[in-house]
Amino acid sequence: MTVTMTARAEADPPDDAGFRLLRTGVTTEEEFTSFMRDAAPALARTAWLLCGDTHLADELVQQALTRTYLKWSTARQGDPLAYARRVLANLRIDLWRKRRREVLTAPAELPDGAGSRSDADHHADRDRLVRALATLSTRQRRIVVLRHLVGLTEREVADDLGVSVGTVKSTASRGLAQLRSVLEAADGGTRSEQGGSR
Repeated sequence: MTVTMTARAEADPPDDAGFRLLRTGVTTEEEFTSFMRDAAPALARTAWLLCGDTHLADELVQQALTRTYLKWSTARQGDPLAYARRVLANLRIDLWRKRRREVLTAPAELPDGAGSRSDADHHADRDRLVRALATLSTRQRRIVVLRHLVGLTEREVADDLGVSVGTVKSTASRGLAQLRSVLEAADGGTRSEQGGSR
């Protein structure tokens, strides 16, 4: 059986990855290699946001891609990226359950991160985000990361995590409220420290 990925035709409905799977002269291995090349950066960013550690995120992405490849015939029937994200989230849960303790560290640089601000500003923002995300429960962190940092819709997050849309909405709302309070408290502490040193 041979398959390929081609650019989406005008009449095809849009999908997240921007390509359609069509059966032509390309092997399954070539098809998956192309998918992996396109999906790896997005999966790496999601993994880092879920765990806060670059090396662990790389391991999670490798494991997620391996498991996705083993079930490629199933994954390619729907949205392969959504399938891989679901595997990634499940791997993170499994790892958390094994360790029952999380240690979040800021990486040297955030995958896919670029901008005009200084490295120190990026590092400070990343550190604040990691520390704030660490205060959330595992479920809240997964939903907030997928919904607001990866940019999935509520329906996509619900499908990826196997929960209802209502659960996504309520958990995201509580998680964001907690993040706001943690970040505001951190900003208040920073301002009072700066004000007291003058």
